[in-house]
Amino acid sequence: AGNIYIPAEPKVAFVMRIRGINKVAPKVRKVLQLFRLRQINNATFIKLNKATKNMLRIADPYITYGYPSLKSIRSLIYKRGFVKHRHSRIPITDNFVIERKLRAAYKLQCVEDMVYQIYTAGPLFRKVNNFLWPFKLNTPTGGWRKKNNHYVEGGDFGNREDKINELIKRMV
Repeated sequence: AGNIYIPAEPKVAFVMRIRGINKVAPKVRKVLQLFRLRQINNATFIKLNKATKNMLRIADPYITYGYPSLKSIRSLIYKRGFVKHRHSRIPITDNFVIERKLRAAYKLQCVEDMVYQIYTAGPLFRKVNNFLWPFKLNTPTGGWRKKNNHYVEGGDFGNREDKINELIKRMV
């Protein structure tokens, strides 16, 4: 019979805030706070489940999100990655900070281990994601198209699926 290929549902989304703080409804503000998106062009990784999908729907007009590739995740962490260490923001320059903080407890030794945990939404995804500071990205080269319209309507907010990788490339 006809074999049909259905791609697996993505496990991780890359969520980025694209609109400011004025006139934001309290529920949306709370969702953005939970996603750690406090400023424009801040971004984080989020594990996709029923609850987070509903949260994405609530905050839709203020964020854009999609499903990042391994290459995009790697470039983000290497170029824009900062970690939390004693309440300060430290750039990831080598594996020393990661070894010191994550090796004993979680057996993570290097940046590549972190990339792997995020890409696969592994068992240590939450620990690694909380260890990473939210990414502070530049405005995309060429600018935004139209922040007030949905991506499907030729705008910017909402789900971009795999097209998020092109946006990441323009912003890193």
